[in-house]
Amino acid sequence: MPTPDRLLEPTLPAIPSQADYGAQVYWLSCLPCHGDRGQGLTDEFRETYPPEDRNCWKSGCHGERPYEHGFKLPPRIPAIIGGGTLQRFRTAAALQAYILAAMPYWKPGSLTNEQAWQVTAFLLRENGLLQKGITLGPQNAAEIFLPVSEVTATPTHPAARNRWAPENFWVLGGLILAASLGGYLGYRWLRRNSIY
Repeated sequence: MPTPDRLLEPTLPAIPSQADYGAQVYWLSCLPCHGDRGQGLTDEFRETYPPEDRNCWKSGCHGERPYEHGFKLPPRIPAIIGGGTLQRFRTAAALQAYILAAMPYWKPGSLTNEQAWQVTAFLLRENGLLQKGITLGPQNAAEIFLPVSEVTATPTHPAARNRWAPENFWVLGGLILAASLGGYLGYRWLRRNSIY
């Protein structure tokens, strides 16, 4: 029996579900980075690539100086199928919102709303988190809770980070306090050493 090609487009069943359509979206937009089994960009998965394309981070490919229309890959591409992989998202709605805004990494925001729901359904199904026959959407996704880990912050793509996040106010507050204290001490020194 021949070994199936791990990189072939998934076929749709006679009556496809939302997750079945999501498998095709995943194949087209997610698989190159997250792996054919959602394992991430592992050494094992990169062995399926042609030999000249296996070092994804080399200069000219996705390294420091990518080709025109290329992009620089982060040093690690996480697994998204398997134990503990979606724990940073509280609900299916949070996962879908992240996918819609920040994925695929090479062209964030290029998926349609429907495609983001489809790939979310696929990921939940592959992780055993979606009951058969459920269609995800805004009406129910906030009620589908994902397993929670100690890290509860939703990851963000660099382009989607909120510059007004609370942790940024601590940094800004510290800078303002340091500048104020420096100004006050400078004023006292000038006043004490003034010739007037």
